[in-house]
Amino acid sequence: MAITNPDTAAAPKIPQLPEELIASTTFLLKRLGFAAKERTMKAYEGTGLHPYHHAILLVLDERSRETQGSIADALGYDRGQLVGLLDELEERGLVERRRDPNDRRRHIVRLTGEGKRMLRRLRALATQIEDEFLSPLSEKERVNLHALLLRLAEKHEPRCALSSSPVRT
Repeated sequence: MAITNPDTAAAPKIPQLPEELIASTTFLLKRLGFAAKERTMKAYEGTGLHPYHHAILLVLDERSRETQGSIADALGYDRGQLVGLLDELEERGLVERRRDPNDRRRHIVRLTGEGKRMLRRLRALATQIEDEFLSPLSEKERVNLHALLLRLAEKHEPRCALSSSPVRT
């Protein structure tokens, strides 16, 4: 029986994908998107929330009062899905919903003080996730990558394109 030295044992070999796939920019974008999503979801587990909640809190922070419908439209969420997400945020005391006094069919959603504190925490988490994911890139490369992605977003995903100057470079 041969004894192997753990210091010299080879790490398991990761199977390589076909070169044609690796040569495809859209394939790489898709795979990196999956990797980013997986890491993000795992990082958010500790908060008891997920990125969908974070996006809702960001929309509410930009506009102090919002209707449920306008939040769903802004984020591209199904209105039924949004109600469930708002229920979860409301149960945690992060948002409050009230009937619109001008239109009883609508609900106005507001960020609470606790919601603002959680949003600060989620912003820090998102920054950490992004910094770790993009760590192989220099600051200049990160700026260039972001600019290129924004150009693609303008064409293919206008909701993601900036309407004004960037919030974060």
